[in-house]
Amino acid sequence: MHIADIAVFLFVVVIIVVSLLSNVVVVICFLYNPEIRKQVPGLFILNLTFCNLFLTVSTMPLTLVGLINKGNPGSSGFCQTVGFLDTFLTTNSMLSMGALSIDRWVAVVFPLSYHSRIRHRDAVIALAYTWFHSLSFSTVATCLSWVGYHHLYASCTLCNARASDTKTQFIIYTVVLHSLTFLMTLIVLCVTYLKVLKVARFHCKRIDVITMQTLLLLVDIHPSVRQRCLDEQRQRRQRATKKISTFIGTFVVCFAPYVITRIVELSTPGHISPHWGVLSKCLAYSKAACDPFVYSLLRNQYRKTCSDLANKILKRSSFNSSVRRVENGRATDTNNTKPTQ
Repeated sequence: MHIADIAVFLFVVVIIVVSLLSNVVVVICFLYNPEIRKQVPGLFILNLTFCNLFLTVSTMPLTLVGLINKGNPGSSGFCQTVGFLDTFLTTNSMLSMGALSIDRWVAVVFPLSYHSRIRHRDAVIALAYTWFHSLSFSTVATCLSWVGYHHLYASCTLCNARASDTKTQFIIYTVVLHSLTFLMTLIVLCVTYLKVLKVARFHCKRIDVITMQTLLLLVDIHPSVRQRCLDEQRQRRQRATKKISTFIGTFVVCFAPYVITRIVELSTPGHISPHWGVLSKCLAYSKAACDPFVYSLLRNQYRKTCSDLANKILKRSSFNSSVRRVENGRATDTNNTKPTQ
């Protein structure tokens, strides 16, 4: 294997391990905490998590096999099934991110009427659309035999070589697919999160005005306290910007190279480096490892749930070890006090 192939191979292994562990932790938190299950965004997060898990166990290992064998990791029918899953799960995960951004926009912009605007029934309808959208595109590609092993990406996915007889239809399909998934989701993310950022900055300005007025009135306040208030004020302004940048930035960094490569491939199929093709596919895979942290595990509710679970497990293990020590001590005392014959 070339050194670049070895680096990509290790990169995919790290993505698989991190994605499996982090997404499983999200599912455990969802099952353990009833408050998370009651929230409407929990349905979108659960759908996104299962898409990431199935993507991790179905398509990523076959990319490793493709990198090693430099060819199809299985039969044609098996590769078509995996290609169907790749298209379906990737599309579904993108749309789930768009649904989460809309939910966050309604919660921030309309906080008083959020529970009347976004209900579990609405979330189920949104999820039904994401499934219908994803199934439609993946089914069309599979029925037309446009999915198979693609050497450029070392994976079972959409393959333009299998559409040589219907090249025009394949080009239209690819452009429409990425326009209604990647581009549409990106527009939704930018519009909703920028509106959320605008509202957050407005509230920060109101809090800053109140803070400055309070500091002016408290003339005898200690300089360290005043400086701490100013530091918190600056961190509050930066916190919302960092979160929005993370939501949009991870989506663009992970998916944009792969989508752009797909579009460029339609016009110049033989002028793309195989190393770049595999790397762009791996970047798309890496979103499955980033999502649990971006949308779940870094939130206070999930962190508290993980902490409670860890404490519960540690206390149980320490309790069991204490019980064993007590039982061993009693057994030793019994043996020592037994009368000699």
